[in-house]
Amino acid sequence: MKVILKEDVKSLGKKGKVCEVSDGYARNFLIPRGLALQATEGNVQDLAHKQKQENLRKQNEKKAAEDSKSKIEEMKITLKVKVGDTGRLFGSVTNKEIAETLEKVYKTKIDKRKIEVKEPIKNIGEHTVFIKLHPDVVADLKIMIEAE
Repeated sequence: MKVILKEDVKSLGKKGKVCEVSDGYARNFLIPRGLALQATEGNVQDLAHKQKQENLRKQNEKKAAEDSKSKIEEMKITLKVKVGDTGRLFGSVTNKEIAETLEKVYKTKIDKRKIEVKEPIKNIGEHTVFIKLHPDVVADLKIMIEAE
């Protein structure tokens, strides 16, 4: 019997895959537990339609992320922090501070977990951080650190 998987099944495959399984396995295990549907013509067409919609949604998300990337790369923020006599910061600049400054200055809300700082920012000057907007789209943001 052919079935369409509604969820990932360890021995068969991922969600959305059409598999050939024994009748008993399908009738007694997969279908009653809601793991699969019988692969009728209507169900296969419904699956194709859902996959098309999902691909379209992913394309729209990526396009929105690319638009945001161009806006973010034009931005430049300045942070004023306390420094010692040698020009080193007391502590370091965190992702949270960068996200809060972006929201205050540019009214752009970005999750602090999406901001990636390669090495801790502990010196005055210009630094670059990366913002992961999408798995395929990463924006560079210039940050100027100045003494308070």
